[in-house]
Amino acid sequence: MCKSLITTAVLVALAAPTMVFAEDAAPAAPAGPTLMQGMNFPLSNNPTPLSIDAGPIGKVYVSGALSGIALTQNHRGAQGAGATDVYGRTTETSDADISNAQVILQKVDGLVQFYIQGGNYSTPTVGVNYIKSVKNTDKTFGNIPIAFVKLAPTDNFSIQAGKLPTLIGTEYAFTFQNTNIQRGLLWNQENIISRGVQANLTLGPVAISGALTDGFYTKDYKYVSGLATYTINDSNSITIAAGGNPSGTKQKDINNEIVTSSAYANLQQYNLYYKNVTGPWTFQPIIQYTRVNKDTGNGVAVDGHTLGGSLIVNYAFNENYSLAARGEYIKDDSGSLNFLGYDSAKGNSKAYSFTLTPTYQQKSFFARADLSYVKVSGGNSGDMFGVTGKEDNQARAVAEVGFLF
Repeated sequence: MCKSLITTAVLVALAAPTMVFAEDAAPAAPAGPTLMQGMNFPLSNNPTPLSIDAGPIGKVYVSGALSGIALTQNHRGAQGAGATDVYGRTTETSDADISNAQVILQKVDGLVQFYIQGGNYSTPTVGVNYIKSVKNTDKTFGNIPIAFVKLAPTDNFSIQAGKLPTLIGTEYAFTFQNTNIQRGLLWNQENIISRGVQANLTLGPVAISGALTDGFYTKDYKYVSGLATYTINDSNSITIAAGGNPSGTKQKDINNEIVTSSAYANLQQYNLYYKNVTGPWTFQPIIQYTRVNKDTGNGVAVDGHTLGGSLIVNYAFNENYSLAARGEYIKDDSGSLNFLGYDSAKGNSKAYSFTLTPTYQQKSFFARADLSYVKVSGGNSGDMFGVTGKEDNQARAVAEVGFLF
């Protein structure tokens, strides 16, 4: 059944009756409200979401995502074969699930604004076996993963507080927000959602955000992160982002179902990324560096770091059809900290991945597929893929069909 679903989605996404280049496509519909949920190319929010006149509160928009997912893979089995996994990662060759059943309420104008996102969700990631959405929701950020209040006294300055998306990285938390269905190897090193406060300032072509949060969803609210984007022109922009806890996070403050070790909770993150849009092409290269310093008092036994790079490319055939590709490479030099998770013996493994994603979107409906491959070098027998953890590669096909309402 899963294989037939995947085959159908791939055919839907690829079988364009006529190839029309983006510049020849029909004119875009008038722009709707600027919604606060982030969206990476090529999927786009519903331009005319349902709105409710909430009296003294003002206009509240109702949007969201409902989508199903199916996958099949070789070398099934959980990483770290034989280990107990609180997430309940699937060890099946094929599986199917609801990837998003989420509703979003938001007010996007006036002095006081808000954003509330609720429902179930999964976070499929290359190189990590799939976690069912019900279990994933329960073991990560709960049924309301993001919720914040925003004060916007001017058009170029705002402050928001609550459960916030991270400022680090180019891939968002949920499948419908991203270029590929599965998040990548670099994304798997970053925090996703944090609790705290964030300030945003726009000065001409420069946009700056700074946040004080609990970082990797801990009980320690001293994680400092920042992001600055310079928009060079309509086609080019460059962004730097960084984050870390200056005083370290103690073991007692870590939620072990979100973060598996003190090393992760104390991770410093540094990102540099660039975006170019030229006609139907979009290019987004990323460089990522993460490190942790030895801190035996906070449970970090040794120094460690990772260095990785990624390139995401998308080609829009027309307003409905696109084809994206992502290539990644990451090197783990963390010793026993084992950030990649493929080498518990030495923690000095390397991995690369390649993902191809054809996408079709027609108004609120979308269908797409991922064809991904992960290869590990220097991994430890028992920590990689397959039921025994001895395989050094995994290929996976994923399909997702849904609605952005």
